[in-house]
Order: sequence, then C-alpha cells, then structure tokens
Amino acid sequence: MRRKDTSWGGIADWYQEHLEGDDTYHAQVIAPNLMRILGPKAGMRVLDLGCGEGYFARLIHKSGARVVGADIARPLIEAAKRQSLDIEYHVASAENLAFSKDAHFDAIICVLALQNMEKLDVVLKECARVLKQQGRAIFVLNHPAFRIPKRSSWGWDEEGNVQYRRIDGYLSASRAEIDMAPGKGTGEKTWSFHRSLQDHMKAFANAGFVISRLEEWISHKKSERGPRSAAEDIARKEFPLFLCVEFLK
Repeated sequence: MRRKDTSWGGIADWYQEHLEGDDTYHAQVIAPNLMRILGPKAGMRVLDLGCGEGYFARLIHKSGARVVGADIARPLIEAAKRQSLDIEYHVASAENLAFSKDAHFDAIICVLALQNMEKLDVVLKECARVLKQQGRAIFVLNHPAFRIPKRSSWGWDEEGNVQYRRIDGYLSASRAEIDMAPGKGTGEKTWSFHRSLQDHMKAFANAGFVISRLEEWISHKKSERGPRSAAEDIARKEFPLFLCVEFLK
C-alpha cells in the first residue's frame, strides 16, 4: 500500500508566517514549557526531530547548545536554513537518521510531529540509536486522550450551561486526513495517526525508553465576553491541548 504523505512542505510559507506571531500556542504554551524541561546549555547536543522551519532549533541554539534539525519536508528545511546559517539541518525521514552516528545526542525533542509519523516503532528505535545512554527524548503531542482526529469535538449543554468535550473513540488506533491550514483555503492535506496512551507507552518501552516525566498543558487563550465565555474558559482549563512526555534511554 502506498505510504501516506505527511509532509508539511506544501504550506512552508504559510507555516513560517504563522509562527512569527506572538499569540501562538508555540510561543505562549509550548516554548516556555519545553525550554524549562530541556534546560539547554552550552555544549549540549540536541536533535530537533520534525523541526519544520526551525522555530525551536533557533530558540535552543541561543542557549549555546549544539542543535541539529531534521525534517522530511525539503521546503521547510530550506526555510530553516534561510533563517539561521549556523544551525545544521538535514532533509531526512525520522525512520532513517543516516546523518547521525550512534549515541551522538544528549537529547531529542519532537514537537507536534510524532502524530504525523506512520511507523512509530521504527522512528523510536532510530531515536534510541542516535541518543546517548541516559539521554532524554522529549515528545510533545496533541493530547491523544482529548484531541482525536475526526473523533473528538466540543459540545454545548444548554440545560447545564456547560461546554464539554465529546469523545467518540479512543482506544482504537486510527488515521485521518487533516486540513493543514483550516480556514485558509490552501487545500493542503496531511495524515494524522491516532494512538492511545498505552500504544505510545508500549512503543517507547520496546525501543528501550523509560518514562521520567509527564505533563499536560492547557491553552493560554481566553474567550471574548459573551454568554458562553465563562464556560469556555473553564473547559480550556479542564481539557489539556498538549501532552508532553520525557523518556530516558
């Protein structure tokens, strides 16, 4: 069967422009938490897997760490290189990091990219290969318990004046075609692969990783004033958008 195309290269320009904003989830939620957990410092070797246009690679590079970025989308890597000539970037599948020798990196980060990778076991074993013993792998995902492509949504209870999260399926692995830039009319699609928490944990254990940290991150946004705004803000605090898991090799 033909492999699913999950590259984000087709919207490289739009994605780069989007990340330049100050009110994004990347800037307000993910970046400060990721930097807190990673704690980058001079001399640390970090692989940014699925690095896109280099947003986090550039941020980590400022700390003095030695960052290498890898992404399967050539247009995104080209955009990353244009913005930072002193960071090493590679066009590479996460399944084959041939540019790296064994046990080379102190840490790996992978932000909102693992869900677009079809062969999870292969990817994680390649991560284990390039990571040093006692090295850390930090993965940030759309929360797999609450953000399930085509099987989760917001609902409104008129009687109780409550916004709730509807989940129509969770344990079964699935794949769904997703609009990369909803509302922008680009027409570009990607495939997202849903896996339960236990599916993720089994795959990491099979690759030789043990969990060292798990955090759930909520949205920083607030609703404009209106009849549902209070309930919407409560729901944002109760249903996390992102799951961050750190593993040790």
